[in-house]
Amino acid sequence: MKKSSTLTTTTSMPTSPTLSAQTLSASKMSLSSSRSGRSSCQSHGPVRPGSGCVDAIKAKREEIEIDTILEKAKFYTSVCLGTTAILSVFTFLFLIPFVVDPAISTIIADYDPVPVTCVVIDHIYAEGIKNCSWSSCREGCTSSLTKCHQLYVNYTRIPFSEWERNPRDLERVNWDVSYTKFLINSEGCGYPPTTNCSVFARQYGFNHIGEPFPCYYSRAYPEVVIGRYSWENNLYHLVLSLIIPNVLFAISIGVLSYWYCPCCEKACNKSSRVYAEKFPTKEEIVNCMKCNTEKSLTLNVF
Repeated sequence: MKKSSTLTTTTSMPTSPTLSAQTLSASKMSLSSSRSGRSSCQSHGPVRPGSGCVDAIKAKREEIEIDTILEKAKFYTSVCLGTTAILSVFTFLFLIPFVVDPAISTIIADYDPVPVTCVVIDHIYAEGIKNCSWSSCREGCTSSLTKCHQLYVNYTRIPFSEWERNPRDLERVNWDVSYTKFLINSEGCGYPPTTNCSVFARQYGFNHIGEPFPCYYSRAYPEVVIGRYSWENNLYHLVLSLIIPNVLFAISIGVLSYWYCPCCEKACNKSSRVYAEKFPTKEEIVNCMKCNTEKSLTLNVF
């Protein structure tokens, strides 16, 4: 009677166009084996501690608990990776105007890494938007100019280290560029605490007019002169701002795609076998039919 019920169940089961005969037969075999295992446990009478049935139940529960823990870990990891990807995008967009663009502008300007000799010849302090068309120093690169310090300098390409060893008369020096704008850095602006325009004005302004000091000029735009420059720091900040957000974003999206995108999972787990080799041969089918009668019934149906 049990075999006939199994046969009717197998024949009445609707076939799905997306499932193969091997998948259905495997699922039916596992179902029948689980049923036979339960019946064998029940046929031996009451379940006693230390028996094989109790050990099998405990092992099954442990597997379920492990699977649950893994699913929870995967869920929380996915949340962290998604948050990391979103934050990486916003961080990169934030760094573009504040780090990436100034660093690229500095590289394009091609400043001479060896400081040359500059002399401030004029310092103008102005207030009001109309009077502040430009500023040597500005706290906040996006803020409007209401107060500004405008410094003009002369510079010569004589290295400042050589000037200190052999000072020259300022009136007899042939200046390479005269009365040009002097900026605190390549952008002429920055943010506290690294940029303080009051300190900058006291360092180079009224009280120090006519005193030689080191500065950096642009070899691409000779009329541009700045007071702060470091090739190593500029390249360091540029590389960090480009690599860290993009690498975090790529890793997060790659892991999430591998976990939840079926196309990516199929591409990664793609078999190297030929398409025809994925199906069993006639000999394998005959051997399976001899070994298990239930398999033969399912194969005859399909």
